[in-house]
Amino acid sequence: MGSLGRDAPLEEVLVGGLERRRIVIVDYDPRWADRYGQERKRVGTALGSAALQIEHIGSTAVPGLAAKPIVDLLVIQDDAADEKATTAALAQAGYELRVREPGHLMFRTPARDVHVHVRQESDPEIARHLAFRERLRTSAADRDAYERLKRELATRDWPDMNAYADAKGCLIEEILRHAAEG
Repeated sequence: MGSLGRDAPLEEVLVGGLERRRIVIVDYDPRWADRYGQERKRVGTALGSAALQIEHIGSTAVPGLAAKPIVDLLVIQDDAADEKATTAALAQAGYELRVREPGHLMFRTPARDVHVHVRQESDPEIARHLAFRERLRTSAADRDAYERLKRELATRDWPDMNAYADAKGCLIEEILRHAAEG
């Protein structure tokens, strides 16, 4: 989600390297909530009690917000969770590891239409993701500003989806300030 959660250079955290992909923003689709429910069940079954909480995050979690048609899940695990066991369980469930960095793993479906972010429960990025989602759900002005920026950025050519995400960073930080201010 842009400036949320990445400290290391991409070359160090991306499994498989950079991928040039066209960014496509589509109008909100209420079926995204259903897809989240399906994937939540799939991830929950794969991880069992290791998944303390599973949340729908990202733009597809915000009714009315246009988005890339990629459903994002946030899995919160105990700080002592075993990374190898998590990776094996999600691979067995059909997810592919894409990002490996301290405290954060990201898996995706082969179709690249679902991203599963796994974070340790002490990670402060969890609160930022949830605050951002809630602010977009409750503030039409911030939601509209975010959508306008996403649509404008989608018209550009990006070397990797992460560059597009990073370009949203300043607005994300502004929206998070609004969320903190109430």
